[in-house]
Amino acid sequence: MKREGQAKHFILAILFALVGYIVLYQTIEYQRIRKGPWQVTFNQSTAGAPAIIIAQPWLAITNVRISFPGELSSAASAAGTVAVDHTALKSPASNYQSPVTAFVFAEPRPVPYEVPFGKCIFMDTTFLPGTITFELFGHEIELLPRALIIDRAEHRWQANTTITLPRAAGTLPQTKP
Repeated sequence: MKREGQAKHFILAILFALVGYIVLYQTIEYQRIRKGPWQVTFNQSTAGAPAIIIAQPWLAITNVRISFPGELSSAASAAGTVAVDHTALKSPASNYQSPVTAFVFAEPRPVPYEVPFGKCIFMDTTFLPGTITFELFGHEIELLPRALIIDRAEHRWQANTTITLPRAAGTLPQTKP
């Protein structure tokens, strides 16, 4: 009789632990992904200048453009949409040519890896949107929820803005093949 009582307590303890684990896991996972990932579109203006368009809807960051006049790249004219988490994005681009290449930075990936116009050199998507750092045309561009950092200078996020970056010192212009 005593053994049956011990088994019952042991099974109840395991069930409580399992339910607690499931509830905590779901809560943490919800907190981790609720704000959504960074969305970065690599594009090219009608004049041929490469540009990126940054969006993060939860943080009300939309249509932040960083253009690289004086730089030429054939990467923007490559057809297709590529997404890190295999989700296609449609990018509103009034004065930009298609096709565009869009990335959704939701899932971690070993760095560095190639993106159009350069490399992704750091990526932390533990709690979305996380931190993404690019090296594009000799410039270091870091996306943080609190600020945009360009070449180690902090800029406040402002929707519908365009930032024009001059050619980085010591870099040669890229040419179309």
